[in-house]
Amino acid sequence: MTPHTTTDPSDFLGFRSLLSQGEQERLRSLRDHLDAHVRPIADEYWERAESPKHLIPGLAALGLFGAAFEDEREFDNSALFRGWVSYELARADASTSTLIGVHSGLAMTSVAFGGSDEQRAQWLPRMARGEIIGAFGLTEPFSGSDTSGGLRTTARRDGDTWVLDGAKRWIGNGTFADIVVIWARDVADDRVRGFLVSGDSPGFTASKIERKIALRSVENADITLDGVRVPDERRLQRIDGFKDVARILRATRADVAWQALGNGAAAYEAAVEYTRTREQFGRPIASFQLIQAKLVTAAEHIAASVAVCTRIAQLQDEGTLKDEQSAMAKALVADRMRTTVALCREALGGNGIQLDYGVARPFADAEAIYTYEGTNEMNSLIVGRSITGIPAFV
Repeated sequence: MTPHTTTDPSDFLGFRSLLSQGEQERLRSLRDHLDAHVRPIADEYWERAESPKHLIPGLAALGLFGAAFEDEREFDNSALFRGWVSYELARADASTSTLIGVHSGLAMTSVAFGGSDEQRAQWLPRMARGEIIGAFGLTEPFSGSDTSGGLRTTARRDGDTWVLDGAKRWIGNGTFADIVVIWARDVADDRVRGFLVSGDSPGFTASKIERKIALRSVENADITLDGVRVPDERRLQRIDGFKDVARILRATRADVAWQALGNGAAAYEAAVEYTRTREQFGRPIASFQLIQAKLVTAAEHIAASVAVCTRIAQLQDEGTLKDEQSAMAKALVADRMRTTVALCREALGGNGIQLDYGVARPFADAEAIYTYEGTNEMNSLIVGRSITGIPAFV
């Protein structure tokens, strides 16, 4: 009996058809590239806890870096297309998608939103070509969810330079980035400002965080800033307080929702393939009702998440996306992803915890995606404040 399957098991309702023909063709080219160059090495680099930095030139050549910014994009594209790009990257490897997301998303968005025209012209083209790689230094050892009011890293004006002191933690790409966007509190007026800090600056040290169980190929760093001097020309000129940081996070939080979706899809597709070929009691386990129930629930979570992400992309294209909408998308999709990867792990039994079968890596990576770009609790409180008009933050 020939199985009846959909063309794309992870797009059950056909949302990808909303893309233009050109966008669909580019997406297919991207998937071909990722299947050829990223997926075959993902487990190896994940086990080694090493970023596959050699992949950057090939991905940059596809014109994906800076695709959200009109001055840098190599082709017309929609927020929906860029969302599917994030999905495809995470479907291939969530760690690689994080490497790219930190650079092309957080770092480039900081320059695009916060930089002057001169700064944008100086940095964005080189970042779009992958000639220099960026990182985003916001989280601190003692400041995470409370960053808006608890930032401890300081910036002190000294003539035409600024002196930065403090520490950052969990900084993706931090061990090898050419430029790190450091967020610090101005001691003169207590306002948050952004600085483009070279990774080789005197007083700047970055040490790799070891012993992780998720996104192991992402080289997160502990960063120390000890009297790091930065010329004023490297202060992001259009940043004037944490509200500007929030604007950056609003845009990138939507990208993480797509990333969560792609990571869940990776586990789901591997589980579908495994259950169709794995036999027990003389028949494929995909023929068992309880296995099908797990796969159907996973498919439902993915389909609902695609719908949410699609609507968020439409709001982005309209220029009307709000913080609470972005927060809801990230919280909801990440939560559904966490359930999806668990169901897929269960469907594989003991083999679900071994890298060779395609589920263990996204299963583990889900825990990091669930937490960063705002914990589930913080994103829920942002939505709750919008619903009730009453902030419940401590």
